[in-house]
Amino acid sequence: MRGITIGQYYQADSPLHLLDPRVKLLCTLAYIIILFFADNPYAYGLATIFAFAMVMISTVPVRMILRGMRAVLFLALITVLFNLFLTPGDVLVEFWIFTITRQGAQTAAMMALRLFLLVLASSVMTLTTTPNKLTDALERGMRPLKIFRVPVHEIAMMMSIALRFIPILSEETEKIMNAQMARGAAFDEGNVLKRAKSLIPLLVPLFVSSFRRAGDLALAMEARCYHGGKGRTRLHPLRYATRDVIAYLVFAAFLAGMIVVIRLF
Repeated sequence: MRGITIGQYYQADSPLHLLDPRVKLLCTLAYIIILFFADNPYAYGLATIFAFAMVMISTVPVRMILRGMRAVLFLALITVLFNLFLTPGDVLVEFWIFTITRQGAQTAAMMALRLFLLVLASSVMTLTTTPNKLTDALERGMRPLKIFRVPVHEIAMMMSIALRFIPILSEETEKIMNAQMARGAAFDEGNVLKRAKSLIPLLVPLFVSSFRRAGDLALAMEARCYHGGKGRTRLHPLRYATRDVIAYLVFAAFLAGMIVVIRLF
């Protein structure tokens, strides 16, 4: 549970930490979108190089980010198996009722890589951006929706609180699991049905703890006279700097390279 990196913040003075949160949010969203259009190994190779370059620039320990990838291993395995055995094409290996094709192996590899890159990009963004700055970036990005009476500030605040609660709930889950195991509970024994039943003593106190934390947070916000986004000001207003323009240009060059690789190959 400690390996979950989405929602955590790593304190550092890297160029990525100093960027405007709107730059990181917009570039991350564009990166995720372009990944869904990538359809060849060259595009995924370029996307992987760019992602790991950002990891190096962020100065966040690589081991910490890679540890967060374990949270999606099971989902990646299911994705690989479905694409590996259910994609028609040129047969490479055939045994019993299973058939592995060249197209299936290629698709499985690209889908797994896409999933890891999605989590990697999201992790880098949250590890280099505080929840408060991320809230400000979300609110500024969704400001045009105010015309349609959409509660932009409240939505941004809810998303920020959800991100902040991820590591808190992970730590709470680990504490509850250790307490239950000390009382003789076994979460990794028996068949699937037995394991599912063993999770009930874990889920009930976790939900109770979550509602209690939510109630305490609501009382704390009310005690500080929180009343939404109308009329609120910021201690540190968001302003673009030269480094933000450079970051936009670098990402635009990467985006252009991805489009060229996707079109040519």
